[in-house]
Amino acid sequence: MIDHVSIAVSDLARSAAFYDRVLAPLGFRRLAEREHTIGFGKKYPEFWLNARPEMNQVGDRTGVHICLRASSKDAVDAFHAAALEGGGRDDGVPGDRQATMTTYYGAFIRDPDGNKIEAVTFPR
Repeated sequence: MIDHVSIAVSDLARSAAFYDRVLAPLGFRRLAEREHTIGFGKKYPEFWLNARPEMNQVGDRTGVHICLRASSKDAVDAFHAAALEGGGRDDGVPGDRQATMTTYYGAFIRDPDGNKIEAVTFPR
C-alpha cells in the first residue's frame, strides 16, 4: 500500500494554487504547509508538492504518472476542466478506457511543470 506521493515543482505558490483547484473535485484539500512543501489530502497529506526552483520542465516521456481516485465521472470531468482552466494541459480527455483487468473512466493532465496526473473512477 502506498502512503503518499511527492512531486517536484518549480514554483511552489503557483503549483499550490493550481492543485487547490484541480484536487478539490477529488475531495483533497491543503492539509500541511511548510516553507518548501505543501501536502494535500482528505484526512492526512497524501499528495505533496516539493519546491525545486532550479528544476527544468518535466519531459512528456519521463514515465512518471500518478493516478488519483475520483468518486464519480463528474469528479473526473471537473478535475480535467480545472486543470485546463488553471494553466495545465490535456494529456488524455475524460472518457472510458480499457485497463488490463477492467474498464474505467479517467482523464490525464500535465501540470505547469509537466507532471502527469490522472483522475480515475470505476463506475458500476
